[in-house]
Amino acid sequence: MTDMLLMATFVLLVLAVLIDLARLWSPGAWLDKAAPLPLYLAALAVLVILVGRAADSGRLPLANMYEFSLFMVGVTLLVYFLVRRSLANPVFDLAVALLLTLLMAMLASLPSDLRPLMPALQSRWLSAHVATAILAYSAFAVACCLGIIYLLQTDREETYLKIIDRKIYRLVVWGFALLTMVIITGAVWAEEVWGSWWSWDPKETWSLVTWVVYAAYLHARRTSEWRGRRSAWLVVIGFLVVLFTLFGVSILLPGLHSYA
Repeated sequence: MTDMLLMATFVLLVLAVLIDLARLWSPGAWLDKAAPLPLYLAALAVLVILVGRAADSGRLPLANMYEFSLFMVGVTLLVYFLVRRSLANPVFDLAVALLLTLLMAMLASLPSDLRPLMPALQSRWLSAHVATAILAYSAFAVACCLGIIYLLQTDREETYLKIIDRKIYRLVVWGFALLTMVIITGAVWAEEVWGSWWSWDPKETWSLVTWVVYAAYLHARRTSEWRGRRSAWLVVIGFLVVLFTLFGVSILLPGLHSYA
């Protein structure tokens, strides 16, 4: 059942990509109305999978990379739906659908079997630490997609671009606050499990690198009036760092977080 739902989610995301490409090629009212439907169904399928894993395991599905990635797909869709209410744009829809299709493709390579929690994960900090990471990364994901829109919309009026810029900024502010909580809860958890607040584990180090990139974005906006294309590029680069922190570190630089 889970495999069928995962395949359905992937197919729905690919369908969303095709519809959005068709909207860009040949705009039409019926395509605009149909565009969000596959993503709503994909969100429903992800929710069913997560609820099923929670029921089977007796815990929140937050204990490994597979569950983290699946949860992130679902939360990114929810953030996207909220933003889309005031920003219906085919490029935005396409960027989100492509990003989530990529995440689902990467998720397919991760082990999905249910296993008992290892001792390091049997902590009250698990839900707080992982949930805030998912929320932060999802906010950064949608901000990245908006950044792509900004970089591509060369013929739009200035007012429209300012609206996109403000939405990017608000998402990054929320994501940055949540990422700060991720680092704090992770440090407390590390001290509880390993007896050290910070050990320069690769995942810890790259989480800090991610934090610094988005801190630089916020600092530049406040002190140098860094808006427009330069800040959009920084947000896109920031999310590439997020992806490396999430997937690249686990593959290339295994450490204390290898189980995740």
